[in-house]
Amino acid sequence: MSAVDATSATEAGHAAPKRRLRQGIASQGAVLIGVIYVILWVVYAAEQPSALSAYSIESLLNNSLPLMLAAAGQTFVVLQGGFDLSVAGIISLSNVLVAVYPVEGPFGALVNLAMVVGVGLAVGATNGILVAYMRIQSIAATLATMIVCQGIALLILKAPGGYVSEFIAYELTGSLFGTVPVAAVIAVAVACIWLAFRRTNTGIALYAVGRDATAAELSGIDVRRTRFAAFCWAGVLYGCAGFMLSAQTSTGNPTAGEPFLLLCFAAVALGGTSFSGGSGGVIGSLIGAATLMLMQKVLFSTGVSSFYTGVFQGVVMIVAVLFAAFVQYMSRSRGNG
Repeated sequence: MSAVDATSATEAGHAAPKRRLRQGIASQGAVLIGVIYVILWVVYAAEQPSALSAYSIESLLNNSLPLMLAAAGQTFVVLQGGFDLSVAGIISLSNVLVAVYPVEGPFGALVNLAMVVGVGLAVGATNGILVAYMRIQSIAATLATMIVCQGIALLILKAPGGYVSEFIAYELTGSLFGTVPVAAVIAVAVACIWLAFRRTNTGIALYAVGRDATAAELSGIDVRRTRFAAFCWAGVLYGCAGFMLSAQTSTGNPTAGEPFLLLCFAAVALGGTSFSGGSGGVIGSLIGAATLMLMQKVLFSTGVSSFYTGVFQGVVMIVAVLFAAFVQYMSRSRGNG
């Protein structure tokens, strides 16, 4: 073995423990938000004993799922060091399409799902081309596609209305066999897909690009393709979020996606994903989104005015961002030590 090879092997040997250390510290964010979620559930159940009923749990999961899917999609983009504002436009457009072009029955639900997934994928691919291949800043590119999607949604449906098929509105917001909420099944499925994805070459590349794009490129990773794939995954999940929002509301609204723009970033931050990229994961974002929705329930049950909900969410987001920054600092300090 040459001196160069020996040096490379030594560096690789040191790099692996550092990567494991960063992942281990970053996972603490997901654990922390999981603990907060359980505490909020205890408070909620103490204030509202009916919160533990099957109906209440099902209702909370249905309310949380659209944001959970949106946050999961945003995580892909944030992990590779970008931001995606098109989430609001894609959700609005998907919601409108499902409400204006309903197709009845299980097959119809698949048709509607394929329609919004196709729209999300198309917008995500557009974002990926603009950011990865044309090197336009992600905020500028995704802001433009968000505006375009919002405009198309308004052209299709000028005011809230429309009709969502009964299968989507009732079956997809109900429970399997009368016991397991469909929303829980979907959330678990997304988590399982993520656990499998993060072990693939693309998943590993996603973290590498987020940590250091230059180093990733020098190591042979196709940075542009990785970023393109991240935006595509995000678009698909945004489309699914709009689909499930339609199931929850049973109607269409051309501005339905606007509240998700800030909330999905808050959920990502709460879940322990660093906005600088390369640290975090989808599972933390799923729990973060569920925590934000549960927080609204807790504040309402304790008699806090809805006007203060945004204030509490903002404070929690600031704490989460500070915690993520602390995690990054500890990761670098221990990695260098």
